[in-house]
Amino acid sequence: MRHDGRMTSQPRSHSLGAARWNELDEAVTLLVPIGSCEQHGSHLPLDTDTQIALEIAHRAAAHIDDCLVAPPITISASGEHQGFPGTLSIGNEAVTLSVIELCRSADWARRIVLVNGHGGNVGAITAACKVLAAEGRPALDWWPTGSNTDLHAGRIETSVMLLIDPDQVDTASMETGPTPSYAALAEHGVQELSPTGVLGDPHGATAAEGEEWLTKWTTDLVTAIRRDEP
Repeated sequence: MRHDGRMTSQPRSHSLGAARWNELDEAVTLLVPIGSCEQHGSHLPLDTDTQIALEIAHRAAAHIDDCLVAPPITISASGEHQGFPGTLSIGNEAVTLSVIELCRSADWARRIVLVNGHGGNVGAITAACKVLAAEGRPALDWWPTGSNTDLHAGRIETSVMLLIDPDQVDTASMETGPTPSYAALAEHGVQELSPTGVLGDPHGATAAEGEEWLTKWTTDLVTAIRRDEP
């Protein structure tokens, strides 16, 4: 159930925050959702990445024994969205350090899986995992793959949000944006390339398509976790 009393599409029965310390042991697999607080066009909420990462993590946890989902990291590296009101970012170095310290603090867990919902975090999380591996604290980093022509606030994210919480999707405000290369995005940032903030085309999005993507991502994540079994 959401904080406002509405039901989400997936029950939250695996939440670390709802557990008690004496119920935990080192057999736990801990999933850490990592999202963002950044514009997602005029039709999606700022915490879209966080909601999607959290949904994937809880769905995956239902298939993994002794698995808990940590409270999400909700503000991360969103510098490419600078200039849009509402965007909050702590930068790559801070994200790297935050992930390192968080994983160090979770030595009580058997293993840690970082479920990243924001592409802008990839470099920071990869850097953190290298440090953790050198310390003997290997963490599995995973993020959902989509389409090179649907980079941000397009059909995929809109479809998934129509499933998670359709009340938060303003379909009347959907606009089509350009589909720049990753290199252009890194060089110019989103606002210069797309004043609407959309990179792709959200039109045609459906909750049914959102379920297809969530099922695919959940399967991919569960497979990755099982493959990484110590």
